[in-house]
Amino acid sequence: MNISTLFQQKKTVFSVEIFPPKRTDGIDTLYKSLDRIAAIKPDYISVTYSAGGSATNELTGRIAADIKTRYGIEPLPHLTCLYNTREQVRAQLDSLAQNGIENILALRGDRRPDMEVCHDFSYASDLAAFIRDNSSFNCVGACYPEGHPEAPGRARDVRNLKYKIDAGVTHLNSQLFLDNDDFYSFLELCEAADINVPIEAGIMPLMSKSQIERMIVGFGASMPRKFSRIISRYENDPDGLFKAGIGYAISQIIDLISQGVSGIHLYTMNRPDVAEMIYDSVKSML
Repeated sequence: MNISTLFQQKKTVFSVEIFPPKRTDGIDTLYKSLDRIAAIKPDYISVTYSAGGSATNELTGRIAADIKTRYGIEPLPHLTCLYNTREQVRAQLDSLAQNGIENILALRGDRRPDMEVCHDFSYASDLAAFIRDNSSFNCVGACYPEGHPEAPGRARDVRNLKYKIDAGVTHLNSQLFLDNDDFYSFLELCEAADINVPIEAGIMPLMSKSQIERMIVGFGASMPRKFSRIISRYENDPDGLFKAGIGYAISQIIDLISQGVSGIHLYTMNRPDVAEMIYDSVKSML
């Protein structure tokens, strides 16, 4: 199933993301989490991928295939290109196709100082074009409501985003953001740039001090004042911060759905309890 057709069938698409364990011996724990996450019946489940040809990447395809056969839910495996040759990408596409996968999220991938770039693909748009020209996969892309960290500005980043659409990307999943106004202004920039594909809002509940620090530094998300107040109030109360983080994500989603966004893409961090709490709070609006 081409998951981009979901946006023609549903008022609001609701999807989730999981990541493979870093070690293969963690696979049983992941599937226990997946049993519960799949039970909320998300419209599709995306599965992340890491650079470097690690065991994690081999698991991405395996988990994606299992999501489809075991749970009857459409998977969206990620594929990065910065450290892959054309031959390696072609082999991975063939493997995914043999396992019945029909959709791929095309990403450049993060730069890593310990690895040498292959130079076959410089941008995600290059990978998207390669997928379009060499396979029948539906290709999904990523976007950054506050601008890509390497872009000189949001307007330039949106112009670059148009290259992905022209390369065959049929819908976009956004990076996390904490201020819905950033997402709404991003949608306006996309409309002005003639980017008319569905754009899902990426929501990640921030529930601990360590996670907040990793996400803010790693993804460059700005912190609105109202979220800063939450951190100040609960900085010495882990349970209170957890509940407040969940509540903040739910309030974001309720506002986004009320404003008519195409979809919500929930970064679950492999936490079924988080997925369940959030879905139960918003399912009546979907």
